[in-house]
Amino acid sequence: MAMLGRKNKIEIKTPQQIELMRKAGLVVATTLAKLKVEAGPGVTTNDLDRIAREELKKAGADSSFLGYYGYPDVICASVNDEVVHGIPNDRVLQDGDILSIDFGAIVQGWHGDAAITIEIGTCSDEVKKLSAVTKSALWAGLAKAVIGNRLSDISHSVEQIVRSAGPYGILEEFVGHGIGSKMHMEPSVPNFGAPGRGPELIAGMALAIEPMVTLGERHVHTLDDNWTVVTDDHSWASHWEHTVALTQEGPWVLTALDGGGQYFAANGIASPAMTRA
Repeated sequence: MAMLGRKNKIEIKTPQQIELMRKAGLVVATTLAKLKVEAGPGVTTNDLDRIAREELKKAGADSSFLGYYGYPDVICASVNDEVVHGIPNDRVLQDGDILSIDFGAIVQGWHGDAAITIEIGTCSDEVKKLSAVTKSALWAGLAKAVIGNRLSDISHSVEQIVRSAGPYGILEEFVGHGIGSKMHMEPSVPNFGAPGRGPELIAGMALAIEPMVTLGERHVHTLDDNWTVVTDDHSWASHWEHTVALTQEGPWVLTALDGGGQYFAANGIASPAMTRA
C-alpha cells in the first residue's frame, strides 16, 4: 500500500525483529502466489479477497490493510486503469485485463507488504511489457538496498529502468515507505530522483519498495470511494512491491519466497537469502 511521507524517526530493527518480519513476509508471499493461481477470467476481486482472508486465518496472521483508516478489505485489487488501492468488488475479471494485488500481513506485531501484477488470460504485448518493466524496476531498486548507499540510490535505479524502457509514467504522489512495527513509517521511498541523496542506508532498516508505472501520463486522481487511484488519461498501470530488510550480509527480500536469492545470485549481490531463504 503506497503512501506519502510522514515525519517519524526511522525505525531500526534487531535481527530477531527482522526474523518476525520474515514470518509476516512469507504469509504475504504464499498468499500472493495463491491469488495469482486463482485469478482469471470469470473471477471477481471479492473472490480473491475471500481467499486472502482464508490464508490469513490459516496462518494465524492479521491483516495490515483491514480497518486501516477505514479500509474495508484485506487486499487492494486494482484493475486496468486503477493504479493502487482498488477496493475489491463484484467486478468480473475479463480476458486481457491486468490486475495489481497489494497485500499485507502482521505476525506478532510486525508487518510484511508486497504487490504483484497479474495478467488475466491473454494480455496484449504492450501490457505484458508494462508489467515486466515495472517488476524489473522493483528488483533494480531492491538491489540498491545495501548498507552504505543513500536512500535515493534506490529511487534512481527504479527510475532508470523505467525511463530506459519507454515513455512510461511514474507516479509521484504515491511512493514506497519504511515498514516494521507499523505498515507505513519513515522514510518515504520515491520511484524517481537523483542518486546519492537522503539518509544513509544502515543495518536494521526495512523498506517497502513499490514502483507504480503507467502506459501513459503519470497524473492520477482518487475516486469518490476515497481509495481507488486511477489514471487521468485512463491508461493502464502496473504495481509491483516487496519488503526488503537491510542486513550486514546484504539485502533480504522478506516478501519473496526465496528471499531474493535467485536474483541476487544472478547479479553478484551478497544476500542472507543464499543461506536462509
